[in-house]
Order: sequence, then structure tokens, then C-alpha cells
Amino acid sequence: MQFDLLHIGTLVALCHILGVVAACHAILNTRTSQGAIAWAVSLVAMPYLTLVPYLFLGRSKFAGYADARRVENELLRTRAHPPEWDTQASSERLPTQELGGRLVHSLTRLGGMPFLPGNSVRTLVNGAATFEAIFQAIEGARRYVIVQFFIVRDDALGEMLKDALIAKAQQGVRVYFLYDSIGSFDLPHRYVAALRAAGVETHPFATHRRFVNRLQVNFRNHRKIVSVDGERAFVGGHNVGVEYLGGKPPLSPWRDTHIEVRGPAVASIQFVFTEDWHWATQQLPEFDMPPAAAADPAAGQGMHCLVVPSGPADKQETCSLFFVEAINAARERIWITSPYLIPDEAVFSALRLAALRGVDVRILIPSRRDHLVVFAASKLYAYDSLRAGIRIFRYQPGFLHQKVVLIDSVAAAIGSANLDNRSFRLNFEIMVLTVDRGFAKEVEMMLLADFAESREIDRNEYRQAGALKRVLMHVARLFSPIL
Repeated sequence: MQFDLLHIGTLVALCHILGVVAACHAILNTRTSQGAIAWAVSLVAMPYLTLVPYLFLGRSKFAGYADARRVENELLRTRAHPPEWDTQASSERLPTQELGGRLVHSLTRLGGMPFLPGNSVRTLVNGAATFEAIFQAIEGARRYVIVQFFIVRDDALGEMLKDALIAKAQQGVRVYFLYDSIGSFDLPHRYVAALRAAGVETHPFATHRRFVNRLQVNFRNHRKIVSVDGERAFVGGHNVGVEYLGGKPPLSPWRDTHIEVRGPAVASIQFVFTEDWHWATQQLPEFDMPPAAAADPAAGQGMHCLVVPSGPADKQETCSLFFVEAINAARERIWITSPYLIPDEAVFSALRLAALRGVDVRILIPSRRDHLVVFAASKLYAYDSLRAGIRIFRYQPGFLHQKVVLIDSVAAAIGSANLDNRSFRLNFEIMVLTVDRGFAKEVEMMLLADFAESREIDRNEYRQAGALKRVLMHVARLFSPIL
């Protein structure tokens, strides 16, 4: 008995020592002070519960990864950037008139890409419209197809995508398929093998080139990009799985939004894929971009689009700063939809200041949860937002997954970025900001329909919660920097 107690005491002491060592590592390597505190406190106080999760989720700066990725991206931008960036001047006039010169200057520097005129953008509401348009575009491909998703399921929708890509590859069309190794962790080998056997160039996106990073699941590629022949591209919130078609209770019906982009901005979207493909394969995909179509004088300059890619290898925290700038630009309203409401301090401060300026600040979030801890933390942020004058709505029919930002009546951004720390600092994301009053009106009508099916919450949601639930909310928020 004494021998067993000695062994147990040794294990407990060793566990606490490892917890202190890991806490020191977290303090030195975690990107934010809030994240460092959350990890350090939990590792010292509860090493039995947090040491293993820290191995997988703790490090937000991989050894050598960010520097290597940044250098690689900068080299690509000098060698393989889209010709549209040279042949077409950045369309600063209209965006400057609508958003202000300083904002346009900061956003183009932040994303490293210019505003480009001559585009058309349309919203694709929900999965049926999105995948119908994507499959139609793939079916009409003549030269190449690029496909990138965070999650790819081997289900009915996944089989449809696989069959469509194989059919095009067998017709001699070049097909590139990139999927995230963590998001698609359960994608079976036979799925990938079938694509490769048919001539589809298929690769996972992973960040663990070094053995020290093998256990890490951070730095996920959360982008969703499809492009066909350089003529049209699709970006948004949908992944490949039947749940995105509303086929997975209790989250169904699934509410999501994609966009279809045509015009010079397609080249910018494809370049984001090129950076990811080059990292995954150390090769450049072969894109024989068609010449830019001549502008139609009767159609004017079309829509002005800025593609904003973001990721953990950026010199700046691009995604967080993008939200801050978008919120600061609002003079009348800023409407945001996101499945998760866990803003960092900079974004939350910008939202509160906008409300104090008299801006109509609305945030639409789900009423159903897909992640327990994230949902609990979102509840507390929703309550704090209400106290600052921000209006919070919960979408009622099903799970809300769309990522949309509406700025006044002049611009809207749609893409893959959530309103949480993972999108701000850990994931690779893409947003497309469109400056056009007609498109902004289309997005406004879409969101008004969503608000009509939502319930505006008040402070009673928090006040009427039981003491235990409120404690859990506060505990969950302690982990918000690492969720």
C-alpha cells in the first residue's frame, strides 16, 4: 500500500512539474496575453486535464512554420502574382468615395491585393443553390478546375463532387483538389485514391512538416474556394457534406451563404489557392489564365472587389484588423452574421464604439449549438454586447453558419471568417469585400429575411439562467482565446 501511494505521489508531482513547464512554454509562445493566461492557469491548476489538450491545441506559433510560410508567400507574390494586378489599376475612386481613402489604403495594404473593378458578384443562399452553381460550373469547365475545402465528407454530396471531378479529369481538364488534413480527418483513403487514380491532383493541406509539430491541430486551412477556367470563382461558408444541405438533424435546416464572383477578382481568389497549393506540394499549379475581357461601356465599371486572405503567417493579424476597419468604417449600420460570437478585445471595442456613435450594430448568431464550450462563451459575449447597445439576434429555424458583414448601404463582405479568435489568429481564411450599392442592397434584403426568422435577445437570457449555467459561461469565456 505504501509502495502504491509512493508511486501515485510521484506521478502527481511529475504531472504538476510538467504542468508548470508547459505553462512557461505557453507564456513564451502564445500569441495573446489572454490566451497565455488561460493556458498557464489551467496547466498549473489542472495539469491532469489540460496537458494532453495542450499538446494538440496549445502552440499557436509552430517552430519555423510562420517564417517559412511568410517567405514563401512573398516570393510567390513577386513571381506568380495575377497579371490583373499590373494591367488594371486599383479601383480606388469608387471605393474611396464610398468608404473613405484611408480605409481603402489600409485594407489594400492589409490584404496585399488591390481593389479591382469590372466584377459581378451574386449571392448563393443555402446549400442547394451553392452546389447547383458549383456543379454547373465544373460541368462546363474547359481548361482547369480548382477546388479547396476545409471539410470534405465521404457522403452523398462528397460522392457527387468526386464523380464530377473525375469526369472532368477524364475529359482532359486539369483538376486540382486541396483539402484540410484536420477538417477532413475522417476522409477515407479510398476517396483520395479514386481521385488520384483518375488524374485529379489531390493533396492535403498540413502544417506539420517538422516532427515537433506532428501533434498540433492548430493552423487549419478554413478556406472554401472553387474556381473554373479563371472565369468564375466561389467563396463562402459551405463545406462538402450533407449537413450543409440541411441533411443532419438537429442542426438542420442549415443556413449558409456563398458567393459567385466573375471578373478580374477571380485571379486574386485563385492566387490565394496558389499560395496554399505551393505550400502543400512545393509546386505551382498550371493556370493558363484567359486575357481579361474588355470592359463593357454600357455596364459601367461593374462591382469593385477586394480579396482579403488572412492567416497565422501574416505579418499583421489580418483577419482581426479587417473586422476592426470594417466596423470603424460604418456610419449608419454594421450587420454581422457568424456562427460564433467570441471577438477579441480589439474587435469588441470597435463594436462598442460603433454603438456609441449611434451606428445600428446587429449581430446574428445561432440559437442551436454545434460546440458546447463555444456556445456557452458566446452567450456571455452576447450579454456584454447588449450592455454596450449592440443588438443580438438568434436565428431560429436551424443552425446559422454564414459569415457576412454589411457596411452601411455601400459594401458587403462574404467569406469564411468567423467572429472568433481561431479565425482571427489561427486559421487561414478568405473574405471578399464588394463595394456596390446594388449588391449591398441584395445582401441587406437577404439579412432582413434572416432577422425576420430570428429572435432578438435581451438581458433576461443571462439573468434568468441558473447559477451553475452562469458559472459555466464565465469558465467557458476564460478559454475563448484558445477556442
